Amino acid sequence: LSIFYKDSQMKLFTLLNHALTPTQKDQLQTMGITKIISISDKKWSAIPPYLETLDEFLKPYQQTLKAQAQKGDYLLVQGDFGATYQMVNYSKSLELIPIYATTKRISKETTLKNGTIQKQTLFTHCIFRKY
Repeated sequence: LSIFYKDSQMKLFTLLNHALTPTQKDQLQTMGITKIISISDKKWSAIPPYLETLDEFLKPYQQTLKAQAQKGDYLLVQGDFGATYQMVNYSKSLELIPIYATTKRISKETTLKNGTIQKQTLFTHCIFRKY
């Protein structure tokens, strides 16, 4: 956790396709995060794949960060690769600290009676890493 700065009033903005897990919330608290603000919405989880540019699409998220975030706050961002890339760069221009969650994946394959193979993947949160 040495990549994180401990401050008395650290905020984390989230831009994710899912809710934070209890394990993630616990780890964020140990990092000194005092407030978690989700700026995610249904649109973030369903970015249209045919948009040639994401500039207009990302403006509301960028405006929210510009209005509410302060230098040294965190942005936890994951999702569409291009949108994530642009938001990471934008957050750095505001002197925010962009991070993402790492996971351990455990896959299990089961052969069903009809010969079909069913695959189940479990994801376990490990750490947060700075972009």
